[in-house]
Amino acid sequence: MAAAAIYSLFIINKSGGLIYYKEYGSAGRMDTNDSLRVASLWHSMHAISQQLSPTVGCSGIELLEADAFDLHCFQSLTGTKFFVVCEPGTLHMDALLKVIYELYTDYMEMPIRCELFDLNLSQAVQKDRVALLGR
Repeated sequence: MAAAAIYSLFIINKSGGLIYYKEYGSAGRMDTNDSLRVASLWHSMHAISQQLSPTVGCSGIELLEADAFDLHCFQSLTGTKFFVVCEPGTLHMDALLKVIYELYTDYMEMPIRCELFDLNLSQAVQKDRVALLGR
């Protein structure tokens, strides 16, 4: 099975600040200001969805499906959000986000500038879906 088509990865802190951004060949490249705006916008939408949800204990939006992309989000217990933008219909992104979270906790300090994190992140994104689920 082919690897998932990941367009980009964002990591934002509990205050909504962008602490990591990486593109993986998406058609439209973002400059620094655009990536900061996307992170801030997602943080706000995520927080509003928690407040407006009729479901008690809602933890926010986990999947946003659009015609041209899907956005999958994982929020850690500390409030750090990890989200990937990928091809529509891409499966098993929840598992990938958990792997990315594990790498983050293994290698990171603020701000993110760790070569081992980048190396292991690239390997995790390039693995095929079956190998990812077996982890």
